Amino acid sequence: MTITALVTNDDGIASEGLRRLALVALTAGLRTVVAAPREEASGSSAALTAQQADGRIVVERRDLEGVDGADVYAVAGTPGFIALIASRGAFGAAPHVVLSGINRGANTGNAILHSGTVGATLTARTHDCKALAISLAGADPVNWATAERVAREALALLLGIERPVVLNVNVPDVSPEQLRGIRRATLSAFGAVQTTITEIGHGYVKIGVSDSNAEHEPGTDAALLAAGFATITPLEPICEQHAVALPGLDAHAIGV
Repeated sequence: MTITALVTNDDGIASEGLRRLALVALTAGLRTVVAAPREEASGSSAALTAQQADGRIVVERRDLEGVDGADVYAVAGTPGFIALIASRGAFGAAPHVVLSGINRGANTGNAILHSGTVGATLTARTHDCKALAISLAGADPVNWATAERVAREALALLLGIERPVVLNVNVPDVSPEQLRGIRRATLSAFGAVQTTITEIGHGYVKIGVSDSNAEHEPGTDAALLAAGFATITPLEPICEQHAVALPGLDAHAIGV
């Protein structure tokens, strides 16, 4: 069976990371469709937002340098929206796997809640699709070859897992020779940065972003990434808290 892959991101259709990830999919022999936001959509989480023209979602054919054998589309929508419509056949056959990235900047810890890169994969997972989110640390990363190498290994791992799952992968911005290895990691308490309220005034709120690298918990994605390891963390999109007691409701149906 030919495996179909959707390659998307939240950095936009012109991103170098998107082009690199598409090449990883093609090299792996996957039938590859690239569909990514026309503009950057970072921080969009799993939002289902799109721009319409005359009641139609704007989708444009594009070309990516060196990416031959893949259909490429720029979509006026968020990565989560793109993953959703792909599962409904918007770009041909529904994908078996969704690959999101390679993102500029890490997506670690509970901060992944806000990531459009991760949001696309969690959306895919809710539609019984395997998915991989991959990010390269640093605001302006340069070691794309390292991320490509890790992406190839992570993709092989993903394809070998029988059930639908999301793998969140982070890669340090180091050369392939400097990479210390690939480790499974837990999610850190927040992530690479912490947002704080710095001032509340009449009609406004000011926020600040502080570096939390000094407080890395051992074994977490943020700690291992800072130590020079690539990290892989399996994710589930929706988890019930069965252990939480709801007094008065646990034994009775609401409204009965």
